[in-house]
Amino acid sequence: MPGRATLSLRELITHSRGIKANGDTPVFAEPWQAEAFAMVIALHQKGLFTWNEWANALSGQLKRPGALDDASDYYQCWLLALESLITLKNIAGKEDIDQLTAAWQRAAHATPHGQPIKLENDPDRH
Repeated sequence: MPGRATLSLRELITHSRGIKANGDTPVFAEPWQAEAFAMVIALHQKGLFTWNEWANALSGQLKRPGALDDASDYYQCWLLALESLITLKNIAGKEDIDQLTAAWQRAAHATPHGQPIKLENDPDRH
């Protein structure tokens, strides 16, 4: 690994401080963390950004003032890095992301306890 700027997916999983390796399978504390991880992988595989672009965006979030040294905010950093990369690459605007975030929050509040949260549960989407 020394001397290389880009990690392979296996190296990313093995050497990331926020991912605990369990054999070859990453372990996530919450389902949304796995979804954030998968989203980054899928968008990279579609060619929307390179690993170098992703590594720079993520490292910028991990090194920002206020980032936690114990990695408890690791996947929050993933989301912030993904949002910044999506807006930087003009994949979506900040306003679009904010509107969709608000829609998901409204959907969560409108969803009965124990039921899956679905975007169509947002009362303002109809």
